[in-house]
Amino acid sequence: MVTTLPGNIRLKLDQTLVQWRHWEVNPALPQTPVVVAVLGAGLSNFSVLVEAGRQFVVRIDGITPSAHGLNRQGEWRTLSAAHRAGLAPRPCYFNPELGSLVCDYLPPDEQQPVDVTEVAILFRGIHQLPARHHRLDLAERILSYEKRLANRHPERTTQLAAFRRGVSELLDATSSDRQPRVLCHNDLLQANRLRSGGKLYALDWEYAAMGSPWYDLAVVAAGDNLTSPAIEKLLEAYADKPPSATQLQLVAQYGCLYRYLELLWYLVQDYPVLEYWQIQEKLEQLSESLYHAGT
Repeated sequence: MVTTLPGNIRLKLDQTLVQWRHWEVNPALPQTPVVVAVLGAGLSNFSVLVEAGRQFVVRIDGITPSAHGLNRQGEWRTLSAAHRAGLAPRPCYFNPELGSLVCDYLPPDEQQPVDVTEVAILFRGIHQLPARHHRLDLAERILSYEKRLANRHPERTTQLAAFRRGVSELLDATSSDRQPRVLCHNDLLQANRLRSGGKLYALDWEYAAMGSPWYDLAVVAAGDNLTSPAIEKLLEAYADKPPSATQLQLVAQYGCLYRYLELLWYLVQDYPVLEYWQIQEKLEQLSESLYHAGT
């Protein structure tokens, strides 16, 4: 229940619920929403299911967004456009001072099958959304995390030292990607995809920014640990033709960069997020993916 939330998060939740008359809902809510359950509590945010005749998800920031390159105003605009395109739940309220976002709750279907063709179609819709000013610069994002890690947890930097040269080479290699930049989700992992009412939706748009569609696809390929045949199927369904060797290599290279960035994110946190064996597993996956990417 709500009592499991940290005191500052609970206070921001209560303040968000008090603002219920300002939520963009139709018909208007009859009363102040009440907490039903805590859906998720992590480092990035806390998600709470609330109800007032209908159900909503309230997300409260658990981090300082700007410190992680997040743009909450841009996320709100992107989420609104994604909802209009039928790709995301409807956003109802946004308060940057409280770090809160309210969206319609989409009840999950009992079965949540993974169909890469369906994921590819979802990507097509996302990449057709209106452009935004906010842009993902992988080199800049990686450098920012590396600096934070060196300043806050220098003892953890040795775990990644062996990969820096390979990562630098990959950044140089992917700089030749001339694919037109599109609006990307950049975090469309299985945990951020939801089937509701027989339709697949994208959740958690906080990392959305302009970027290469091949990186967006690579995040799913690497983050969901897809097999080579599944990756080829994903890319073919996305482009309506078999992927070229160059495209496959580019996705493999971007996948390595995603794995490295993900590790940096975990290691830069104030408190250990993963067990030792989990870190070692991710280091091994990064090493193997770098090998196959040719660095």
